[in-house]
Amino acid sequence: MSEKKYPFIPLDWPRLSPEESQARVRAFRELMARRRTVRDYSSAPIPEGVLEDAIACASQAPSGANQQPWTFVVVTDPELKARLREAAEEEERESYANRMSEEWLEALAPLGTDWNKPHFTEAPALIVVFEQLYGWKELPDGTRKKVKHYYVQESVGIAVGFLIAALTQAGLATLTHTPSPMGFLREVLGRPENEKAFAVLPVGYPAEGAKVPDIGKKRLEEILVRR
Repeated sequence: MSEKKYPFIPLDWPRLSPEESQARVRAFRELMARRRTVRDYSSAPIPEGVLEDAIACASQAPSGANQQPWTFVVVTDPELKARLREAAEEEERESYANRMSEEWLEALAPLGTDWNKPHFTEAPALIVVFEQLYGWKELPDGTRKKVKHYYVQESVGIAVGFLIAALTQAGLATLTHTPSPMGFLREVLGRPENEKAFAVLPVGYPAEGAKVPDIGKKRLEEILVRR
C-alpha cells in the first residue's frame, strides 16, 4: 500500500565477485586498523574539497525515518577556534577537577589526557557535529510546524562513524572530543535552539613526530559471536 502512495525506484547496487568483495573489505580493514586518535596536529592546510566530500559521505548515513537530524559546522577561523578552545578548556578544567570520578580518571590515565586542548587551535579545521532534536516543516500558509525527530542520537552517531571513516580514507587524522557540558558550542557558533552539540572533531595531518598511546583494540575473537 505504501509503495502506491509513495514512489519507489529500482535499487542500483552492483554485486561484486567474491574475490573483489574480500579484497575491498580487507583493504578497508587494514586502513581502519591504522587509524588512531591524534592530539598533535600539523598546521598544513587540508586540500580543498576534502572536508566537503567527507561530510557528504557522512550525510549518506542511515537515520530514523530518513530525517537526517544532523548539522556539520566547519570552523577554520583562528579567532573562532581560539574562543572554542578557551570555552572547552574551562569546562574540561572543571570536569577533571570536580566532575569526574576517580574510576573515570583512572580509565583515562593510559590515554594521557587532561583539560588542556591545544588541538582546538592547532588543527586546521574543527568539525562540530550537532544533533537536531526536532525539525521544522513549512506549511502552505507560510507558518512553520515543529516536526519530531526519531532515533536522533543513534542516527548522528552512525553519521559520525561515516565521517571518521571518510576522513581516514582521505589520509587525515581526527579526534572525537565530547566536552561536557557542551552548551557553549551552540552559543559560540550561533546555532538554533533545536540543535544540540554532539561532538567536536579536530581534523588535519598529524604533526611531525606525533605520538599516540601504546594501546590496542580487542581481538576479533573477543567481540565476534556466532550463533
